[in-house]
Amino acid sequence: MRALAGAALLLGALAIAPAHAEVVIYRCTDASGAVTLQNGTPCPKGSRQQKKVMDTPTTSAPAHAPPPAPPEPAPAAPVAVPEPVAAPEPEPISPPRQPPALFACQTWNRERYFGETAQPPPRCAPLQVTGLDGTGAMAGGTACQMMEDRCEPVPAFALCDAWKQRVRDLDARTTFGGGEPVAPAEAERIRRTFAESTCAP
Repeated sequence: MRALAGAALLLGALAIAPAHAEVVIYRCTDASGAVTLQNGTPCPKGSRQQKKVMDTPTTSAPAHAPPPAPPEPAPAAPVAVPEPVAAPEPEPISPPRQPPALFACQTWNRERYFGETAQPPPRCAPLQVTGLDGTGAMAGGTACQMMEDRCEPVPAFALCDAWKQRVRDLDARTTFGGGEPVAPAEAERIRRTFAESTCAP
């Protein structure tokens, strides 16, 4: 109890002490071991004394200030939502078509081919020219006779086989030569017509 009372006196002394004043605290322990705290008064004789000098604060401690309020968050910028883009519609795929009709034709010199015309233009079949002596040694020119190709329509059941053979003949002529030349655009048309038909594999 004596220690509590001394502590109370110490706190009271600190509260009323003037600015810049020194406070002397004595800690006294008597023969029985009891401890007392005395402000500015030395311990009585026969007691063990401890002295402590304390400086009072020069200014009063500032009142506890509440922490500053956190800044309000800035308003979020509006996010532009892209408009949905419609996927392009796929191009319609044309269904395979029946191939055009073909005609099996034969020239004047018995060459066979497949064409799409029943009456192709006539061809100039060369004629043998003889000279005045009755031989070709003295011949001075050339002559030909216009001949028409003979063509027959290909039956429906054999149409696909005829188109395949026509493309094979075209490829062989393009690779190895021979026969009548075919313009590149016409060759591409023939191949495309076959590829887009029901006869293509």
